Amino acid sequence: MSVLVARPAGTQRTAGQRHALVATTHMRLMMLMMLFGAAVLVVIGRLMLLALFAGPADAAARTATLAARGDIVDRNGAPLARTIDSWTIAVHPKKLIGDPMEIAARLAALMPDRGDQAWFYNQLTRKANFVYLQRRASPALVEQVNAIGEPGLVFDRETQRLYPQSSLAAHALGFLSTDGHGMSGMERVLDERLLDPAQAGKPVALSIDTRAQAALESELGRAMNTFSARGGGGIILDVHTGEVIAMVSLPTFNPNRVGMAGTEELRNITTQSVFELGSTFKPITMAVAMENGVVTSMQRRFDATHPLKVGGYTIHDEAGDPKRWLNMAETLIYSSNIATARIADEIGPQRMQAMFKKLGFDTKPDIELREKGRPLLPTYWARTTTMTTAYGHGIAVTPLHLASAYAALVNGGIWRPATLLKVQPGHGATGRRVLSEATSARMRQMLRLIVMRGTGRKGDAPGYRVGGKTGTAEAAVAGGYDRSRNVATFAAAFPMDAPRYVVLAMLDSPKGTKETFGWKTAAWNAAPVVGRTITRVGAMLGVVPDANKDVDVSDILPTLWQDPKAPPVDGR
Repeated sequence: MSVLVARPAGTQRTAGQRHALVATTHMRLMMLMMLFGAAVLVVIGRLMLLALFAGPADAAARTATLAARGDIVDRNGAPLARTIDSWTIAVHPKKLIGDPMEIAARLAALMPDRGDQAWFYNQLTRKANFVYLQRRASPALVEQVNAIGEPGLVFDRETQRLYPQSSLAAHALGFLSTDGHGMSGMERVLDERLLDPAQAGKPVALSIDTRAQAALESELGRAMNTFSARGGGGIILDVHTGEVIAMVSLPTFNPNRVGMAGTEELRNITTQSVFELGSTFKPITMAVAMENGVVTSMQRRFDATHPLKVGGYTIHDEAGDPKRWLNMAETLIYSSNIATARIADEIGPQRMQAMFKKLGFDTKPDIELREKGRPLLPTYWARTTTMTTAYGHGIAVTPLHLASAYAALVNGGIWRPATLLKVQPGHGATGRRVLSEATSARMRQMLRLIVMRGTGRKGDAPGYRVGGKTGTAEAAVAGGYDRSRNVATFAAAFPMDAPRYVVLAMLDSPKGTKETFGWKTAAWNAAPVVGRTITRVGAMLGVVPDANKDVDVSDILPTLWQDPKAPPVDGR
C-alpha cells in the first residue's frame, strides 16, 4: 500500500522569498558599487581640478615660472638677480651599486665646499628615494662626477634663480618662495613685472650701485666685528631723487641659500627695526626752531650751566661738557641735551609734532619694500615729551626715516620718498617742502661745523666736505632701557657746499675697545664708518674731492666761544 505525503504548504512561498532576497542583495551591491564609483570619480575630478587650477607647486610648474622671470640689475647694469639653466647632481640611495664609502670619498674630493666624506656617506645611505647632492653644478663638475660610473648618481638640467653677487644687497633684493614667486624685497615688489611676458628680456634696474653697496657693507661689517656689535645698518641716499644707492643690514644672508638664514639675518634693520636714535634728532630740533621763528639769531644763547629739572625728570649733559650758555651752533657741536631741551620747550609740542609728521615719522618708511616697521611716536605730549624727543629720547624710527629727514635738512628743504628703483633724469619724485631754503642753508653750515669742530670729527673725509651729527642712545627694552647697551648712529651728508648724498651708519650694542679707550659712542665707531665709506665711494659717485672748497661758515665762527681745537670728551 502506497502512502502519499503532501508537501508543506509554505514551501513554494519560501522559494519566492529567496528569489526576492537575492534580488535585493544584488540591488544593494549595485548601489554600493555605484556609490564607490561616484566617490572615485569625485576624487579623480578633484585631482584634475587641482592640476588645472592650483598654483605652480610642482617642479615643472616652478621651472616654467622661473624661466619666465626677468632679471634685476643695479643702476649701472651689473646683474643682481637672473634666471639661469644649471645642472643638478643627485642620488638614488636605494639604487646604489658601488661601495657608499668609496663613492663618498670621491665625491668629497670633487665637492669639498659641499661637505666631507662623512657628510656624503650620510647622504648616500639615507633611507630616501632621492637626495640632492649639488645644485647649480658646472658642466665640468657633472662630467667628473659622471666619470665615477655609479648608476645611482643622476644628473638633470633645471632652471634656477641665481644671485651672482651672493649676499650683496640681499635685503634690498629679497628672495623667492618655493613656487618661484617673490617672497621678500624687490623680488616680491616686482613679482608681476618680472613675470610679464610683454616685458620679457627687459631687466629691471634698481637704484643700488653695487660698488657703493660693497664699500658700505665692508666698512660696516668691519666695525661690527671690531666693536662686537649685535647688528648694524647703513644707507647711502641721493638727496635730490630719494634713490637708495646702498642699503646694508647686518647680519645678512645669502639669497642663493636662504634656507640657512634665521629670523635675525632675514630682518631688514634699515626699514623694519625702529630705534631711539639719540642726538641725531638735535639738528631737526634746530631746524624747527629757525623755521618757526623761535630762534632768529645765531648769537642767542641758552643756559646749559646746570641740569634742567622739569617735574620729576632731570635732563643733564655728560660729564665734561661745557657748563655755560650755548648758542645753537655750540649746542650741536657739544651735543648739549640741556640747551636742546630749552629750545624745544620754546618750540612747543604742536610745532614739534607737526615737523615730525612732515618728515614721515608717524608712518612706516616711504619705500617700495613690504618689510617696513612702524615708528613709535608718543601719544601723549607732556612738557617733558617735547623736551626729550628733541634729542631723540622717547621716539623711535627706522634708520631710513632718519636718512630721508637729513636729505631734507640739506637739499634745500624738500622731503622726498625713498626708492629702490633707478630714477631717470628729470623723472624724480617732486616731494614736499618741509623747510625753507634759508633754514636748509643754515643747517648745512652747522652740520659741517659738527664735523670740523665737534663730535663728528672722525667722520670727515678729506676733500669731501662732510657734515653730520652723532647720536648715542641707550637701547630701549620692554619696560625701560638697558644701560649696558646703546645704539650708535652717525648721519651725514656730502659735499656740504652742494649736497649730493646722505650716508648713515648705525651699530646696535657696540662695545668699547682698547683703541677707543673703552668708549662705545658714535664718534668712535659709527662716524669712522661713514668717513671711510665716503673716501671710498665719493669719486665713483661723481663727487670730485677738492681740499680748496667748503661751505662758508664765516658768519658763525665769530659766535663760537669755545676753543675750536678742544676735543669732545665723550663724542656723543
